[in-house]
Amino acid sequence: MTALRKELPRLPDRMRGRPVDHRGFPVPWFVAWLDGEPDFRIIRPNGLAIAVKQQRCWICGQQLGRHLAFVIGPMCAINRITSEPPSHRECAEFAVQACPFMLRPRMKRNTVDLPEHYRNPAGIHVDRNPGVMCMWITKSFKPFKANGGYLLNIGEPESVSWWTEGRYATRAEVQASIDGGFPQLRELAEQDGPEAVADLMRRVETAQALLPKG
Repeated sequence: MTALRKELPRLPDRMRGRPVDHRGFPVPWFVAWLDGEPDFRIIRPNGLAIAVKQQRCWICGQQLGRHLAFVIGPMCAINRITSEPPSHRECAEFAVQACPFMLRPRMKRNTVDLPEHYRNPAGIHVDRNPGVMCMWITKSFKPFKANGGYLLNIGEPESVSWWTEGRYATRAEVQASIDGGFPQLRELAEQDGPEAVADLMRRVETAQALLPKG
C-alpha cells in the first residue's frame, strides 16, 4: 500500500478507508478509475446522481448528515450554483488544504490525454483557477436540469469560510479573485438581457456580505 504524503493535513476518519494513489494522495469517492488508475479530472460513472440520491459525501463516499459542505469558487458563491454535490465539513476542510489545484493559485487544469468519451459537467464554466475557494455550509440544495445534465442550487449558508494555499484567505485575496472572474459572468448575464444583469448585480451585493472581514 502506498503511504500518504507526509505534508498532508490530518486525514479525516471517514477517509481512512480510501485508496491512495502512487503520489501519496487519498483518492476521493467521486474520482473515476481508468485501467486500474484513478483520474482525478474525471467523475465516476453516474457519480453525481448516486451522490445526490443516496446522500453520499462527494469526497469520502459515506452517508451525509444535516450539515452539507460545498467547496465552490467565488463565481459559484455569487450565483449559488455548482456542479458538484456536498461533502462532510471535515472532508471539505481536508480537500481545501490538500488538493494541489486549490493549493496553487497559478496551477491550470490538465486537459492532456482526456478520454474520448469525457464530457464537461453541465452548465457554463469559467475555465480558470480562481486561486480562492469558498467552503459553504448549508442544510439544503436542489438539483435542476441544465444542458443535458444536472446542476445544484445551494441553500442559504449557515457559515462561509474562504481558503487559498491551504489557509484562510484575506478579504483582498477573495475580492481579487472575484474581480478576475466577474467580467465573464457578467458577459453571460448580458446575453440573457437586462433582467439577468440586474439579478446578477443583486447577487454580487449579497455575496459581498459573505467575504472575510479582513
